[in-house]
Amino acid sequence: MQSSRYSIGIDLGTTHCALSYVDRQASDGEKVAQEVLAIPQLTGPASVESRPLLPSFLYLPHESELSAADMALPWGASQDFVVGEFARSRGAATPIRLVSSAKSWLCHPGVDRRSPLLPADAPEEVHRVSPLTASIRYLSHLRWAWEQAHPEAPFDAQDVTVTIPASFDPAARELTAEACRAAGFQRLTLLEEPQAALYSWIQASGGQWRKQVQHGDVILVVDVGGGTTDLSLIAVLEHDGNLQLQRVAVGEHILLGGDNMDLALAYGVARKLAQEGRQLDAWQTRALAHGCRQAKEQLLADETLQSVPVVVPSRGSKLIGGSIRTEVTRAEVLQMLVEGFFPRVAVSDKPQTRARAALTQLGLPYAQDAAVTRHLAAFLARQKGATEQIEGLQGTQPEAASFLHPSAILFNGGVLKAPQIEQRILEVLNGWLAAEGAAPARLLDGANLDLAVARGAAYFGHVAAAGRGVRIRGGTAQSYYVGVESNMPAIPGMEPPISALCLAPFGMEEGTEVALEAQEFGLVVGEPVRLRFFGSSVRRADQVGTVLDFWGPEELVELQEIEAHLPAEGRASGEVVPVTLHARVTDIGTLELNAVPVGGAERWKVEFDVRPDVA
Repeated sequence: MQSSRYSIGIDLGTTHCALSYVDRQASDGEKVAQEVLAIPQLTGPASVESRPLLPSFLYLPHESELSAADMALPWGASQDFVVGEFARSRGAATPIRLVSSAKSWLCHPGVDRRSPLLPADAPEEVHRVSPLTASIRYLSHLRWAWEQAHPEAPFDAQDVTVTIPASFDPAARELTAEACRAAGFQRLTLLEEPQAALYSWIQASGGQWRKQVQHGDVILVVDVGGGTTDLSLIAVLEHDGNLQLQRVAVGEHILLGGDNMDLALAYGVARKLAQEGRQLDAWQTRALAHGCRQAKEQLLADETLQSVPVVVPSRGSKLIGGSIRTEVTRAEVLQMLVEGFFPRVAVSDKPQTRARAALTQLGLPYAQDAAVTRHLAAFLARQKGATEQIEGLQGTQPEAASFLHPSAILFNGGVLKAPQIEQRILEVLNGWLAAEGAAPARLLDGANLDLAVARGAAYFGHVAAAGRGVRIRGGTAQSYYVGVESNMPAIPGMEPPISALCLAPFGMEEGTEVALEAQEFGLVVGEPVRLRFFGSSVRRADQVGTVLDFWGPEELVELQEIEAHLPAEGRASGEVVPVTLHARVTDIGTLELNAVPVGGAERWKVEFDVRPDVA
């Protein structure tokens, strides 16, 4: 495929989206011509402004609330919804009509992500949309904004890289790709957000990054965004005198980020109001959370601000006579965020769990422990032996280390714009390192934390197409396995034991395919067949075809089941067909399985079932 003029990078974020691009015709070697697209969006009724960030919010107004002219956009698209800044501000007053955190719902395996379920707490009369639809609308808005700004360079003719959390499982990656295709993305690549942040750091260094790191360094990327905390380790290696980067490990998918912090601030402000005799109901507390989000962002962005006013909308004179006005102070934000989410802990501490109530409201599977530092401690402890399996890094970590010792750290995500939070993470990490006699981790200066992922994605697309520049060797973020049920007679009260067959080893590169010829499966045609699916971020030595009969609770994590839809194609419905499995990591980084009949020429794609049984 011929290289396009522009390499476009899109950050499909939980709270913001951004689009950056590299003009290849104006770039030369280390000199890269890169810009950030100013995105036209509604900021009020019939008011359009261009801003570098598109808030990831979708507002579904009542049919009598806004006119078509109020919601009109420059490209003339007729729509009955609002995306962006106006959606966020309007929804702060009417949260039951506001869709937020669609990205977190998109990776929630416990719901049907194609089903209209957002806003999650909306009453029956409110129209709802699916997480997939919301994502498509954000991506479509970005595509239209590009077409307006660059009519001479059609979007579908450009190379586009969209970022995802490194911890996204195969189903969430496939859903993201599906949303991109539905929005008209033709030349698509998916890139993990921590890698994009590191590419942005490389590009911003102007070629000087090689002087800031050296062979044997392990870079810890801490990405705390609106909905998730993503942790990655990337090693610096030397080959033929040149430095190379290789991803070592990726953390678990942790639903812990700015959304949690906004709720914490809202409950803190609600307690303050209650002490003043002004009690809020649940509806007002949800609205307050959106106001606290805006206050938090303003206070973190401007160090001169000491407080930001917040208005809690009224529910009517019978409940509260008029809107309630209060404020969120800088001291409250820093106390709640730093001490509540980044406490000083020991490296031996693990995320805390609690006994859960038998009945709970349906919603996102948030992390039970809000302490990011405890999740970081658990991640580094779990990866303490990771470098021993990478050629060139053996022996670089102390034998007695209780956790993997990073030598450098890169921050990403809007939450980390607060210098106090950066300093606390560095303080905690370097305290762990000092206790084991290790040197402190060096801080790698990042670029604009709101735009780094989009900029890094555009730069990645540029160097990948050009075939030059540094590349981060990644491949699959985990090793993947399929469950194989033992063939044994029925025994009362006992299920047949399950073995785990390795389909794709850790780091399997994009565009590669492997055949598991040594193991045959019997698949039923004409009926859906479910396959149990597992992932591991710690088992790096397993190869394709490795069979595990036993594993520890931290070695394998059960992921979503795969459903194979095999048409009968002339066979009897219910017939068992002997097949082998072929695993392929696609060019965009998703995992694809194919069932091939033994001795036959057919090839059936094993689809990821993203429609779980939901009551």
